[in-house]
This record gives sequence, structure tokens and C-alpha cells, in this order.
Amino acid sequence: MNDQEHIALADRWSAHNYHPLPVVLSHGAGAWMTDVNGRRYLDLLAGYSALNFGHRHPALVAAAKEQLDRLTLTGRAFHHDQFGPFCRELAELTGTEMVLPANSGAEAVESAVKIARKWAYQVKGVPEGAAEIVVAGDNFHGRTTTIISFSTDPEARDEFGPFTPGFTVVPYGDAEALRAAITGNTAAVLLEPIQGEAGVVVPPKGYLTEVRQICDDTNTLFVADEVQSGLARTGATLALDHEGVRADLYAVGKALGGGILPVSAVIGRADVIGVLKPGEHGSTFGGNPMACAVGRAVVRLLATGEFQERSRELGAYLHSRLSELDGVAEVRGRGLWASVEIAEGRTAGRSVSEALAERGVLCKEFHSTLRVAPPLVITRSEIDFGVDAIAGVLGGGHRG
Repeated sequence: MNDQEHIALADRWSAHNYHPLPVVLSHGAGAWMTDVNGRRYLDLLAGYSALNFGHRHPALVAAAKEQLDRLTLTGRAFHHDQFGPFCRELAELTGTEMVLPANSGAEAVESAVKIARKWAYQVKGVPEGAAEIVVAGDNFHGRTTTIISFSTDPEARDEFGPFTPGFTVVPYGDAEALRAAITGNTAAVLLEPIQGEAGVVVPPKGYLTEVRQICDDTNTLFVADEVQSGLARTGATLALDHEGVRADLYAVGKALGGGILPVSAVIGRADVIGVLKPGEHGSTFGGNPMACAVGRAVVRLLATGEFQERSRELGAYLHSRLSELDGVAEVRGRGLWASVEIAEGRTAGRSVSEALAERGVLCKEFHSTLRVAPPLVITRSEIDFGVDAIAGVLGGGHRG
């Protein structure tokens, strides 16, 4: 079938909860993808950080193929030989003490919410049913009913209620508002160290340190959603590492599956995750042999430090190049993760992504911004190719 036939088939038979660009991809390698017509595109989205190691990284594909020939699923009613090593290696990489494997990022966040509430009742002494969690405005933690209950995005919330209670929303980056919102019933503060869907928003310097202090002062858990920001995307294994701050719980995912299958986890303090007892929480596919084998291969790649270094060095180059472009009002982000704020009066919105696709670059727009988050295997020359395409679409060159 040609691309138009594929698009027509998807339009007829799939739910219309996405509005993809009119490109039908069939192959990928490194930072590049190829469509059904044989045209190649530079990937500047990387599956929202799920493809940190690029498409079909040889070490990850090899791990998946080897495990496919051995064992793919057991359920958690039994042990398997990949589970314990995966949990230990992920904990050692991240400097945490215990791992609860899951599948999607949203599932990891939901699991962290459950753990925090259980801890509040068992350890902090919050009355049953009264636990509260403080979150930030403009957050994005997933699409489940509980998570959208504390979203401030009308598109995520409208006509999906009634909503789950127990959440208080404060402005992101405002430590005083956060402190004022905490009560004796507060179980946790749940934040993204860098807000992804809000436009790759980096909080004010010192904010995350203040969050940690506020949580310490009030016997409240700090839960960091590192599903997008974690696993080398920002130039450190975890984005909180840049601030020298430790969370009590982290939600990680996306890149943990190596772009091959969904793998996520809640990681953190053993005395917090340890409140869970048999039968209180579970997942049929969470921690399955395939997921653990690929996850272990991901951890081995991260343990070398190569990808963290690539994100730091190439990220600085990417930000420098983007900041030089005419038509750019601001560049936000950290590492190989940038949000380009398009200047007023310049072309913005979906038409920018469509024009970039015509130039062989796949990216994602959001209102007046352009999200640039390539696989960490990208090279300088490939960054130049992508930035030059953006310059051409914005209708300007470089600032003098």
C-alpha cells in the first residue's frame, strides 16, 4: 500500500485521539526513519524520550532477540531469571534502594500515588481517606482518570469527569505557594523536574532544593516524575541530579524500554515502596522477562556515562545553534531537550511541523513552540541539518 492508503485505513479503523503528520514510517535506524515511499527523515522527537538510544540500537535489539528465544512472560506468580538482576542494576544505576516494575509512564505515576497514600496512612498517621498530594499547574503525568483529575489542561479534562479528589494544584516554580499548600494530611509533592508538555520549562534555580527542604520540614514525600526527563535526556542520569537533589520516589519509563517495548518503574526508598504487601498492587506484564532483559541492556548503556555526556555536549551545541536563529524568541530546556519559542509574527503551529517534514525533518509543535528532542545518538552534522531546516521554515537565517 502507498502512504495515502495507509492513512485512509488508520482514519477508518482507529480512534481519532491523535492527529499525526501525513507521514507513514516503516523503518528506522539511529536518528533516522524511512517512510513507505523510501524517503528518509531526521527524527527530532525521539518518541518523547522513549527513543533516547535511537532506533534499533544494536545492543538493545540483540537483548530483545536473545530473550525472545528464551522466555517472554511468566506473570508475577513465579520468579524468573531476569527480574532480580534488573531491579538491582536499575537501583544501583540511580542510587535508589527498591524497584517496582510497571509498563507505561502513567502506570508508574499511578503506582507512586498509591504508594504515597499508603505510606501516609501507615507511617505518617494521616486519617484513612484524607491523604492529599500537592502537584504543579501545567503538569503532564499521563492520561488516566486519576492523573487528569489534577491536570490544568482543559483538553485533557473536559467531559472526562467526575474526577478523583485528593489533589491540590499550585504554580510550578513557586516554593512559597507549595509550602502554604501543605497540611498535616499531605502525603507527597509530585513534580516534574522539568515540565515537558508545558514547553520544556526549567524551574527557577534553587526551586527543587527548596521543594526537598519543604518536604523534609513537613514529613512529606517528594515524588519526581522523570518519565521524560530521566535516563540521560538532560545530560544526567536523572534530571534532579543537576541540582544535587534526591527524591523519595521517582517514576521512570519511556527510555527504559529502549524504544522496543513499554517498560517503567517506581524507584526510591525501600521503607516507602516497602509499605506494599502481597495482593495490594500488581501488574501482569510489569517486570516481565522481555521487559527486564531490554531494561538491563538500557542500564548497561547508561552505566558507561556515554549518553549523559553526549546529551550535555551536543545539547549545548543544539541550544547554541537554535538561539542564533532569526524568528526565535526563546530557547528553553537542558541537554538534548529544547523548546523553541517562535517569535510573534512568524509562522507557528502545525504548519511548522508539516513544513519541516517536507524538508526531511520530523518534529512536534505545541502552540507557538517547537519541541526539539532528538535521539542521543545524533551527531553534530545531523543537528546542523535539523537546525538549518528549522531556520528555513521560520523564514529567516542566523542573527548577525
